[in-house]
Amino acid sequence: MKSIVNAKKKPSRRYGVNLWGEANSPINKRNYAPGQHGQRRKKMSDYGTQLSAKQRLKTYYGNISEKQFHKYYEEAVRRTGDAAENLVGLLESRLDNIVYKAKFVPTVFASRQFINHGHVTVNGKKVNIPSYMLKTGDVIEVREKSKSMAMVLASVESQSRETPDYIEVDTKKLTAKYTYVPKFADIPYAALMEPNLVIEFYSR
Repeated sequence: MKSIVNAKKKPSRRYGVNLWGEANSPINKRNYAPGQHGQRRKKMSDYGTQLSAKQRLKTYYGNISEKQFHKYYEEAVRRTGDAAENLVGLLESRLDNIVYKAKFVPTVFASRQFINHGHVTVNGKKVNIPSYMLKTGDVIEVREKSKSMAMVLASVESQSRETPDYIEVDTKKLTAKYTYVPKFADIPYAALMEPNLVIEFYSR
């Protein structure tokens, strides 16, 4: 289990940023990429910069598959308005992201597993699909049998991160209401995110 947890921390070193703002992130100790040549950072090309932005955003939301991530791009471009704003709005509307941001679980990776195992309901109905797209006003709740789990209790009580304004959380009932789809400026990214570069990458 420890090796799995550590493996999920490697992306922060790979991209040279503390993706999730964790106090124990390895980037806080070694501000360079893992591997023999990690301390040698070359100036990236435009393509490399765009690719890095895409990988950071994908990883932040739980290492979303390339196929699924590209579908979010296509939907973001199809919708009216700013494509970069549409993209982060879609990503934020994922169930696994909101369960994580509501602090019911400690990481977005734990959120995915938590949902897969049937610990969550949306508007009173069990949903076990992490990528389930929430709508404004949807209410997420930890199922009764799961509310006493040590991981849930510890995460809810943790002071390491704040709940964003677009989620109304009742820590006693363990419910969270998705009040509105956030704009880029509303999202508490711990590291620099550049969704505009992600749009440019796919538009090449």
